[in-house]
Amino acid sequence: MRLMHGTTHAWTVRDTPIGPLLLAATGRGLVSVVFHADERTARRAVARLDAALPPGRPADAEAVLAGAAMEVDAYFREELRAFTTALDWSLVTGFTERALRELAASVPFGSVVGYGELAERVGEPDAARAVGAAMGANPLPVVVPCHRVVAAGGEIGGFGGGLPTKRALLALEGVLPEPLF
Repeated sequence: MRLMHGTTHAWTVRDTPIGPLLLAATGRGLVSVVFHADERTARRAVARLDAALPPGRPADAEAVLAGAAMEVDAYFREELRAFTTALDWSLVTGFTERALRELAASVPFGSVVGYGELAERVGEPDAARAVGAAMGANPLPVVVPCHRVVAAGGEIGGFGGGLPTKRALLALEGVLPEPLF
């Protein structure tokens, strides 16, 4: 695994069945997962993290990053159903953080939850749209599984990584059949 360092974090890009994923970690935990991380996207993501995160020692993040990368690889090999890597929530606050923490804690591999139901779980029953916005702001997709949040009536809903990626993740977890093409 090739580790790179920003000014505040360590990062790497993993090849996965859904395309390259950038993983970034601080000494406190995994802080960012970025879809479609070609060279240009990765460079932009690292610059945003350098600007957003407080100063720290990137070397402290290497162990966290190595563990997170091993878990992501195992997930895509269908050998891991629950991530245990430490998470650094410093890129989210308020309702978004509450919704994402609830999602991570209560919606296991192979299951889905509706936007409205997740809103109820965080104590805001009328906040289904806010849950959608929180999922769109998720800095830790795949690990904090916003792909498991679906619209009412069985619709798949939106997804920051694109609907083909959401379908592929749900298929990997057995929720949807494998895409035909």
